[in-house]
Amino acid sequence: MFISPMLLETAKSAFDSPDHIFEPKIDGHRLLLSRQNGPTRLYTRHNNECTRQYPELYDIAQDDILLDGEVACVDRDSGLIDFESIMERFLAKKSDKILRLSASLPVNYMVFDILRYKGEDLRGWPLMKRKELLAGIDFGNPRISVVPFIEREGERLYQEIVSRQMEGIVAKRKESIYVSDQKSPSWLKIINWTYVDVVLTGWRKDGFGWLVGVHEGERIKPVGVVELGVTAPQRKAFYGAVQPYVTGEDRNNVYVQPLLHAKVKIRNWTKIGLLRSPVFVGFNI
Repeated sequence: MFISPMLLETAKSAFDSPDHIFEPKIDGHRLLLSRQNGPTRLYTRHNNECTRQYPELYDIAQDDILLDGEVACVDRDSGLIDFESIMERFLAKKSDKILRLSASLPVNYMVFDILRYKGEDLRGWPLMKRKELLAGIDFGNPRISVVPFIEREGERLYQEIVSRQMEGIVAKRKESIYVSDQKSPSWLKIINWTYVDVVLTGWRKDGFGWLVGVHEGERIKPVGVVELGVTAPQRKAFYGAVQPYVTGEDRNNVYVQPLLHAKVKIRNWTKIGLLRSPVFVGFNI
């Protein structure tokens, strides 16, 4: 069965609180695992079934259970969670490729909540009661584990996450119930952003997006498209400023002289040197 998951709001900075627990934020994708009188079923947060993509998660020593968590891959060289690898697993469609990747690039399912167990809907239980139940369950699968948490010391955990170059932390109220399909201030994410100075080199014709690059010696290397974080006044200011400096266009984009600089924040750099999930912060004047 599928239940729309509870969503997180965003906090600007880490904090300490006796009313919260704090967990590392796993850089994978949301996954709900359901097993009811039959085979295991796996779903994304948008109710897309992805059971066949992750055969190493089929075996679980429980029945009538619904779990919420993140599925992720670990880079064997760095030991860090690798978002691009889990996307490769998620997008694999052919059975032979899925089996090959499950051996060479296995996933881990990191569970942070339990929504149903032995015929009972647990969403109305307070978080710490659900956590207590979850801690005592044997999954019988080395690829399934429970996300650790600490109490009170969110700032300390965040600094540890930053030092390890991980994605961020999640703060959850101890007494929070599980509210499906909506954001709640009871669950907050604090992202470990990386800030990058970029130069604006043009814009997309189809849908909003500013083309950006970074200086690499004497040339400018394209590194992505910024779509998020830009206000209406900022858009107006950009187009008004660069119109005299248009240098050309093609089917998809309009290009301008690289005169205007900005700062963006990103989750990280991709393996091929592109910005991952860039968000506009402001112009560098």
